[in-house]
Amino acid sequence: MEKLYRIGEAAKFLGVSTSTLRRWDREGKLKPIRLGRDRLYPESLLLKLMGQGKPNAVAIYARVSSRDQKKDLETQLDFLRKAVAGKYETVYEIKDIASGIKGNRKGLLKLIELAKTKKIRAVVITYPDRLTRFCFEAFKEFFKGFGVEVIVLNGESQKEPEKELIEDLIAILTSFAGKLYGLRSHKLKKLAKELKNEIKLQAENLPK
Repeated sequence: MEKLYRIGEAAKFLGVSTSTLRRWDREGKLKPIRLGRDRLYPESLLLKLMGQGKPNAVAIYARVSSRDQKKDLETQLDFLRKAVAGKYETVYEIKDIASGIKGNRKGLLKLIELAKTKKIRAVVITYPDRLTRFCFEAFKEFFKGFGVEVIVLNGESQKEPEKELIEDLIAILTSFAGKLYGLRSHKLKKLAKELKNEIKLQAENLPK
């Protein structure tokens, strides 16, 4: 069933004011479906007005866990740029320096906004865990709900740097500690430092 937008949602979708939509209704430029006092706008009608069936735009997304991995971040972006070159009219470059378990990453939220506003047709990444550490299939279905395909270029797994795995493990442990014990930020930082040192020590003692 086609999605219907209320007037406020339709205005945001098109980037105009609700008064403009009412004027277009009076002028016959954009006639909504009337349901009582509500104006409902079919998505296909809005896309047609925008002159597009689907935007010829893509978002490339790269992520690393820490700032000292910036070289790898640029390597990912360079690879992605070459992969999409000449295939789309518009390419959005989005990146994050954050753990893959965090859902409030600035770049990830930007991807979601682009998908919700129908500005892209695909998200291109190098590996699944660049987008998210867990529940990758759920993320794919989420984007699919907005008509956006998630394209993975390098298969299902990546041989990751030991440091990144340590950073993600620390993020998981400190998150749970904060929720379980209600620790304040300075205590969480102290705990994270202790965990980091202990995990590194254990990793160094593992047989090669």
